[in-house]
Amino acid sequence: MNIDTLILYTIVSFFYIISPGPAVFLALANGMGGNLKAVMLSSFGNILGLFLLSLISIIGLGALILTSSTLFLMVKIVGATYLIYLGLKQFKISKALSNPTEGTINKTKRTDVSYFTESFILAATNPKPILFFIAIFPQFLNVEVSLVPQFFTLTIIFMSISFLSLFSYGYLAKSAKNILSNKIGLKWFHRVTGGLFIGMGVGLLQLKNTNT
Repeated sequence: MNIDTLILYTIVSFFYIISPGPAVFLALANGMGGNLKAVMLSSFGNILGLFLLSLISIIGLGALILTSSTLFLMVKIVGATYLIYLGLKQFKISKALSNPTEGTINKTKRTDVSYFTESFILAATNPKPILFFIAIFPQFLNVEVSLVPQFFTLTIIFMSISFLSLFSYGYLAKSAKNILSNKIGLKWFHRVTGGLFIGMGVGLLQLKNTNT
């Protein structure tokens, strides 16, 4: 694999990753509601989910998912359901801010593992990255040489950009938290984020499998 191919792949991956999507909005929400540790754990969970999808694609299971309308539909429904769940969760946080009793505050506290798991599931159940790793990823592989080193090189590049991008979004959201430090601002942030998650979940159900 030559340097020109790596540069082109890095550019394509960068613009794919930084475009607004579920992972970006989750990073913003975690940055606004948590701390830098939460943002880091969430970003790490996301890139491990992406690694899983990349591994699935390279061993051929991704192609099976895309060619099977039933499997693709199952993945799509799971992903959409989880996005809608995250959206409802944001509305629940907004409601808790409207009624900041001791009980609701305690209920909104989260463990470190929850940030990691939430982001991992989001990445692993989103069929859009599967489409990337099946349709775009293989085009940068040179089949005339060993695929394993190429796989790890391209995957690590993708994961590194994803981690830095999501961490940056989360950090910016945390920095902007002071601007939205009043309850009204925070409530509307979670409402808008919740609406976006639900909208993306509904939109995901409309995603067509062009390979079937």
